[in-house]
Amino acid sequence: MTLRNNLVDVALQWQEEYGVAPSITSAVSEYDAAMLVGMKESEYSEYMKDKTAVSKGADFVFKNIRYQVKGNRPSGKKGSFVTKVPKASNYEWDKLIWILYDKNYVMQEAWEWCVQDYRLAFDSIKRLSPNHYRKGKCLYQKE
Repeated sequence: MTLRNNLVDVALQWQEEYGVAPSITSAVSEYDAAMLVGMKESEYSEYMKDKTAVSKGADFVFKNIRYQVKGNRPSGKKGSFVTKVPKASNYEWDKLIWILYDKNYVMQEAWEWCVQDYRLAFDSIKRLSPNHYRKGKCLYQKE
């Protein structure tokens, strides 16, 4: 079992016991995005070792491309579905990947945007929905 799966299992157990899952969506989505673009787990591990949780611009760099990652996960409770997605607060990256999970952190879809197209499409929009991101390049969609 991978470390990612262990983290998800513990978060889901925590949610079951205490009602709200710990905030792991960012960490999981950054890892999943790196795997989606072909980064090996060992490369990701080596790259992330000296990083902090708060970094401006890119979440990781692979093949000289700076990636910004956004992710959403509904809690699974009644009325919990994703209607608002996080918007990039800067443009210090080359590609943005948005990942939507189900309540168990299973990837449902992933979409990619290059910074120029993203800025043109969304700079003047205050609130983004999943349908906005779905106009990008599909990297993954669960059947």
